[in-house]
Amino acid sequence: MIRKFDFLVIGSGVAGMSYALQVAASGKGKVALVCKTTIDEANTAKAQGGVASVTNLEVDDFSKHIRDTMIAGDYISDPRAVEQVVKGAPTGIARLLAWGVEFDRRGDGDFDLHREGGHSEFRILHHADDTGFEIQRGLIEAVRNCPAITVLENHFAVEIITQHHLGVEVTRRTPDIECYGAYILDPDTRKIDTFLSRVTVLATGGCGAVYASTTNPDIATGDGIAMAYRAKATVRDMEFVQFHPTALFHHGETHPAYLITEAMRGYGGILRLPGGAEFMQKYDRRLSLAPRDIVARAIDKEMKIHGLDHVCLDVTHKDPEETRRHFPNIYAKCLSMGIDITREYIPVAPCAHYLCGGIKVDVHACSSIRRLYAVGECSCTGLHGGNRLASNSLIEAVVYAEAAALHSLAHMDEYAFNERVPEWNDEGTLSNEEKVLIQQDIREVGQIMSSYVGIVRSDLRLKRAWTRLDLLYEETEELFRRVKPTPDICELRNMINVGYLITRQALERKESRGLHYTTDYPRHAYDQN
Repeated sequence: MIRKFDFLVIGSGVAGMSYALQVAASGKGKVALVCKTTIDEANTAKAQGGVASVTNLEVDDFSKHIRDTMIAGDYISDPRAVEQVVKGAPTGIARLLAWGVEFDRRGDGDFDLHREGGHSEFRILHHADDTGFEIQRGLIEAVRNCPAITVLENHFAVEIITQHHLGVEVTRRTPDIECYGAYILDPDTRKIDTFLSRVTVLATGGCGAVYASTTNPDIATGDGIAMAYRAKATVRDMEFVQFHPTALFHHGETHPAYLITEAMRGYGGILRLPGGAEFMQKYDRRLSLAPRDIVARAIDKEMKIHGLDHVCLDVTHKDPEETRRHFPNIYAKCLSMGIDITREYIPVAPCAHYLCGGIKVDVHACSSIRRLYAVGECSCTGLHGGNRLASNSLIEAVVYAEAAALHSLAHMDEYAFNERVPEWNDEGTLSNEEKVLIQQDIREVGQIMSSYVGIVRSDLRLKRAWTRLDLLYEETEELFRRVKPTPDICELRNMINVGYLITRQALERKESRGLHYTTDYPRHAYDQN
């Protein structure tokens, strides 16, 4: 079946919904919002900490936020992207408020601002400790009330459509690649439909699920990045995978691991060994408020030195009532495990969390493929550089969604539907035995990435990962060619593609920088910025 939409948005987190709402408001065409599962399941909803924006002008300003971002990114960040996001943040916050999102305020009506690791001032807007959930709630309500947006839940994007599907040879040197839409799997018919569009936007989120333990939901398999890469788009900075230092340690809970927000360290939480000794003073003068890459490596090293599977975060010295008020969900989660955080340490360990790289885009969120935009975690704007500053991601998604909306609306008249796109040939069957193999291979990808492409790397580990992933790639592509596609095998393909990109670009970076630390090219891991 062929379906036509002026705007095809693949992904329903803050980036995808922000874009969809803005282009829908223009009245310039029909919008399809394609959700891999349900509209409420996205990485956005898992974000606890908050949104970074300069709002208290008495003590804060744009230059401070820009400097903090550049320092955290190890000066790899693109200054233009940093300035665009930091200066666009207040407008983005106003847009979220207009869509019905609420942030906590003090008694005088001003925002109740938090401070997180790497930030020099209190500038984190939040909604208790479930900010992402509140943003997702507000945007979902706005989307549901917008008649111009068609929400397609449980639809799986298999491939984006380019000249390649018209029989034209497309390589990474082809200068004029264009996107005409996407092939998307319908859950009811189990058929792959052809979605033609004038503009296509990838807002598919991150890829944490390629690791054995992650704060991301299982659906974070890097689908948009893999599809764009197969279509010959430019993908960069994939080696910079952020491991959140403080995921709640709980045996058997890996996907998703429960996040202990950075704001808890900003609140005064102290990292300790299980016996009570502090250790961050050995690694950085900012102690527990150092940027995530430094804290994650410090924890990793302490765990290896002492043979531990976790360290601890201590807030027992803080006022119990204040702790319960600021972090009600974390308090309840830990209590359900028998831990009263007002009296006991919280067991924590680093966990795959956020990808700083992705589909390379310009200041308008345009990818290297014409008519294809990328926003949110699947994109690489240049903002994060070698390491994301806490709470910069949600505001980046809003600011770049607006940039993409403005650019695509201004160029809509240049784009037309391509009626020559063929329908997908979905002949083939998938046996139960093959389904078992796919699940085994998905687990193997996670084991490979966690063992060899984790917080600390080496050329030997990376080459071993490359070899293992290459074998899985050949086996999976051969299987994909002869079966009818299902979400499982599509996710496996995407995970292998993304794992390969992380590994290859890690091998290509002959230095330790930001989140990428290798024992073959060591720089002092705990740089006193």
